Amino acid sequence: MTCTEFIAMLDDLIDGSIAAETRSEIEEHLRGCEHCVVTLNTTRKTIEIYRSHTLYELPNGLRERLHKAIMERCKRGC
Repeated sequence: MTCTEFIAMLDDLIDGSIAAETRSEIEEHLRGCEHCVVTLNTTRKTIEIYRSHTLYELPNGLRERLHKAIMERCKRGC
């Protein structure tokens, strides 16, 4: 399995709608691919945060830099 194939199946993997044989292939791929492990864990965490509806406060400096970057990007045309 390639990383591209893994990414294509990521939604089904997270939803639990993957055949057992395919799941075995994915697990084998994950044993040797740290990049895909990080992608899977990050995606799961993102979904968990989204579903929890928890608001996180950003430090002032980070919030200001992020706001500035977004505004600059929008001025150039999103």
